Amino acid sequence: MTQASHDETGALARSPAFTIARVGHQGSVAELTLDRAPVNALDCEDWYALAAAIDALGRDSSVRVIVLRGEGRGFCAGVDIKELSAHPERIVDVNAGNYATFRAVHRSPKPVIVAVHGFVLGGGIGICGAADIVIASACARFGVPEIDRGAMGGGAHLQRMFGVQKVRAMYFTGDMVGADEAWRLGAVERVVPREQLRDAALDLAQRIAQKSGAMLALAKEALNGVEDGDLEDKYRWEQGFTLQAYMTQDSTEARSAFVEKRAAQFDGARTHGEGRA
Repeated sequence: MTQASHDETGALARSPAFTIARVGHQGSVAELTLDRAPVNALDCEDWYALAAAIDALGRDSSVRVIVLRGEGRGFCAGVDIKELSAHPERIVDVNAGNYATFRAVHRSPKPVIVAVHGFVLGGGIGICGAADIVIASACARFGVPEIDRGAMGGGAHLQRMFGVQKVRAMYFTGDMVGADEAWRLGAVERVVPREQLRDAALDLAQRIAQKSGAMLALAKEALNGVEDGDLEDKYRWEQGFTLQAYMTQDSTEARSAFVEKRAAQFDGARTHGEGRA
């Protein structure tokens, strides 16, 4: 396996969307912090950079565990809807960046702990659903507003956290689930007060980082392998429906209404011949 250099991870740490710090014994824990004000909504370049950073940390032999968290009002609001409203043709690049990031988290040879607070939406769900362990602050709320934003995606990763019935209820309604309910349903490992979130995640990471790096990598590969289906293939299936959604007037209207802060007006037009002549 090719090893990432400290210069490589150091350069990535200067991304405008996130920072990377090394903590714990001999810097064995990498702390990656999303910091794209105001709501950690990432554009297509941000997603590609985040994927590259996680991949680089996975190749760095001095890293044992990765902790991913966010600053500001919430963990991650997903994709930048304003970017897609202005440039709908970028949906392919955004899809590819999402895929690369979620794959990097899921397939990293290092355990990835995600510490979330506030809103966890869209791409934030993808990160959590791809991760090994999720720790939530008591204020965390999980949701998939994809239908209301004229898109698809996130179901595969949400279903790695919640059961089928809850996933479909969340997806169809857009309703959010609070941290305590998420814990009750087994979607998160632990709920802590907001002021304790970072310490709780780093304490767990440092406990895990004391283990053999080789054994941790084998354990993660083995655990990924015994899950039903292929998470990346499932997400690619969903992404095809996002492209189909973007061919409809309703999708355009949903994004415009969000940016303009108004109620959407749908006509129900579809792409397979029904609806408007």
